[in-house]
Amino acid sequence: MEAHKIEAVLTEDGTLMLRGLPFHAGDAVEVIILSAKTPQLQGAAPSQPETNLYPLRGKVIRYDDPTEPVALSDWEVLQ
Repeated sequence: MEAHKIEAVLTEDGTLMLRGLPFHAGDAVEVIILSAKTPQLQGAAPSQPETNLYPLRGKVIRYDDPTEPVALSDWEVLQ
């Protein structure tokens, strides 16, 4: 069985249009409809606000001494 994934948005009247399928006229196909959390189509308005993908963007980050060795006492070879 060949699988092909397409994401689409229903119209106001509940109609679903699928175009550009890689099958030929007369081919038997099985259709399974799954609800998506957010539409992935370009130009479609998301139904839920997007989560922040970069939570540290714009936050102040300070490195006191980034080259200072850490945990030297944990290295057995140095003892």
